[in-house]
Amino acid sequence: MPKPADDFVKTVWIVDAAYLYNFGRTRPGGFDYLKLKNELIRANGGPIYESYYLNAAADPTAESQSAFHTWIKSAAPKGPQMRVQLYKLKDLHSRCPSCGTQFDRHVQKGVDVAITTLMIKLAAQDVYDRVILSAGDGDFEDAIAYIKSDLRKEVWLHGAQSTLSVDLQCYADKVLWLDDMVPAIDK
Repeated sequence: MPKPADDFVKTVWIVDAAYLYNFGRTRPGGFDYLKLKNELIRANGGPIYESYYLNAAADPTAESQSAFHTWIKSAAPKGPQMRVQLYKLKDLHSRCPSCGTQFDRHVQKGVDVAITTLMIKLAAQDVYDRVILSAGDGDFEDAIAYIKSDLRKEVWLHGAQSTLSVDLQCYADKVLWLDDMVPAIDK
C-alpha cells in the first residue's frame, strides 16, 4: 500500500531491456538511460534505491563486458548505475505456414521469469516499498497482483501507451508513460 507522502519511500526500478529497446527503436537516435532514470527520480519524488537491467544476449559472458553494459553500471553523473543481469538467447526454428520456408530467429529465454522472481524476492525481503516496472507484458499480471495484494507493495508501471498491457494497467498505483517523457529522455 502507498505510504504517506512525508515518509521516505524505498523504490526499486526493474527494466525489461528488450521492452525499452523496442520503444527506443521508434525514436530517432533512441533514448538515454541516464536521462530516463533522472525522469523517474523526479516522478518518484526522491532517489531510486536500486535499479536492475535484465536482458538476453547471444553470449552473456562476453556481452557483460560490452561498452554499453559497462556504461549502464556506472554511477551518476557518468551513468545510470544499474545492476545488469544477462540471460541466454535461444534459437527458435520456425516454418512459414503459408510457403513452408524454414527460418531461425533468436528469442529471449528466462528474462520474464527472472523479472518476476526478482520483483517477488525483493518484495518478500522488504527491500522496497515501491517498484517501478519498465515492461509491458501482461504475463506479469499474477506477480504484480501478488506483490500488491499479499506483500502490500506499491507498483508503478512505466511503459508506452501503445504497448503497455491493460491487464497490468488495472493493477498500477501509478502509470508513468514513456510517451510523456520523450523530450526529456531523447539522446
